[in-house]
Amino acid sequence: MLGNTVICQKNNVEYIAIRQALCAGARTLDELKTAASVCGSCEGCTQNLDRILSSVCICRAVSLQTVVDAVKSGADTVQKVGEVTKAGTGCGRCQPLIENIISLGR
Repeated sequence: MLGNTVICQKNNVEYIAIRQALCAGARTLDELKTAASVCGSCEGCTQNLDRILSSVCICRAVSLQTVVDAVKSGADTVQKVGEVTKAGTGCGRCQPLIENIISLGR
């Protein structure tokens, strides 16, 4: 787990703040710049943000695209997404993000 690891060194933004922004609907670098105040260009951002943006469930290594595809195929609850993808069936910390993906459809 990345926990409270500082990702954006320039603006001192921790991983947890980035995940919270994702749970609130941020899905792109520009949206993260606004929602989490990451710079997008420091070493921490360039090395980590693409991976963070593309991942939903670290425990089960489930990508955002996999969850979005499951939702588009009819998985309309966190439990159904978990049954299809295994996301959210480990520690459960990604369940709020899964709920947001279901809500926004993206």
